[in-house]
Amino acid sequence: MEERKLEEKELLTVEEAIMLFNLSRGKFKRLIREVKLSFVIAYGKQQRFIIREELIRYLSNGEQENLINAKFKNKKRLKA
Repeated sequence: MEERKLEEKELLTVEEAIMLFNLSRGKFKRLIREVKLSFVIAYGKQQRFIIREELIRYLSNGEQENLINAKFKNKKRLKA
């Protein structure tokens, strides 16, 4: 059985969501731990899944800037 691409999956693990959307691991994990969000599904005590379409809607409301991985922000500063 072939693995589906991350862009095609409806449910993502936290790590897959971080990779797919280039998010800061610490900020994203803190957000889903501290705030009840529509795109997070809890499975058991610690496992969480992310609904990809809901996360896209959340990020399109301007939240991606707050969660973006910092190492890519610094490249602009280094070029100047």
